[in-house]
Order: sequence, then C-alpha cells, then structure tokens
Amino acid sequence: MVHLSSAWLLGGPLGLFLLVPVLMAPTPSSLCTPLKTLNDSLSHRRRYMKHNFPINYSIQVHYEEIFKLSNISRMRVNVEGLDELMLQRLWFQVNQGILKKLIRILPERHPSRSYTAELETRFRDAEGVFVQAHPDEVFQREPPDPVQDIWDRLTEEPEKVSSWRYATPKSLMDNLCHTMHCLFSHCFTTEAQHDYCGISHWRKGRNNMKPKAAKKPRR
Repeated sequence: MVHLSSAWLLGGPLGLFLLVPVLMAPTPSSLCTPLKTLNDSLSHRRRYMKHNFPINYSIQVHYEEIFKLSNISRMRVNVEGLDELMLQRLWFQVNQGILKKLIRILPERHPSRSYTAELETRFRDAEGVFVQAHPDEVFQREPPDPVQDIWDRLTEEPEKVSSWRYATPKSLMDNLCHTMHCLFSHCFTTEAQHDYCGISHWRKGRNNMKPKAAKKPRR
C-alpha cells in the first residue's frame, strides 16, 4: 500500500480507544495562524490564477485532485470509519500535489510564479504545524479503504493513470480555499451555526460580488 509521507505515517495502528480523544478534538489553535495566513494569500487568487492566464487555460490533474465540498459531503455519508482528521490529512495530500503541479508548469518569469511559490510555502508551513500538533500514533492508523485508494491513485506513475481531468488554476484554488474553510471551520468563525461546508454559502458570496444591474429610468 502507498501511504502519506513518513512524517505522517510511522508504523502500525494502535487501538482505536487510544485515538478517540484526539480524533474528536477541534482543530488545534496553533494551526489556525498558518491557515489564516494561507487564507490571506488565497484572497488574491482571482488576480493571479485567472487574470494572468489565457481564457479557459487549464492544467492536467488527477481525477481525485478536483476536491470539492461535494466530495467531502459524499465521503462523510458513504465512507465507514471516516473522521475529520482523516479528511484533513487527505486535504493536505491532495492540495500539496496541486500546488507542486502549478509551480512546475509556470515559467520563471510568469507573473503568477512568485505568488504560487508563496502559496506553496504557506501551505507547507500549515502542514508542518498540523503534523506537530498531533501525536505520532495518530498518523499510524490505517485509513478506510476508499481513502487509501485515493492516496494510491494520487501517487501513480503518469503513464499508469487511466483518467486525467483538466481544471483551471482558479477553480483548483477555489476548491482549496472552500474545503479549507469547511474542514478547519474552527479557525475561521466563532458562529456555531455558520456552515462553510454548504455550497450555498459560497454561491451567495459569489453573487454578492457581482455588480448590480442599473435600474432603468421610469417613463
């Protein structure tokens, strides 16, 4: 089986009763600072991931790298034994690969190259805090089979991949941002009922950004 980096998975599983208090805990407060810093950078994604690319420009990614809120919702319903910590680990694994792909395809002098490198640095900072904030035994637990299958496909050699997808840089960064707020909502709101995992929340925000049509003068 292919697993995450050795920093995450260091051995065999422990008894589940040892892990329950950790898995049920909210996002560690130490993780909120790097995630909020990453979020600040993502607020400029429209400029750097859309305006600096040709119209409809897209990159080749794994099917599993198009990781949306709807994917999280389906997995929560359908994957037995799945917990929030496992989803958070998957989020880091998926988006780590996306950021590396973006940097790889951008020429040195591309106007979005330094911005993308900054995103990757801030992402890695958050990933490092995430690993340090949990005891090693947490990352020794075997993931549910559907999650393991995703990890295995993400690390397949390119010539063995059976299904590629194409996505715009902006849409990939939108997914990164939206799913981050969903999986680490404790860092971004103090409102108990605020639902960052709801697709309607992000659609509402997008609609609010659209300019309102001018009213026609009455005759």
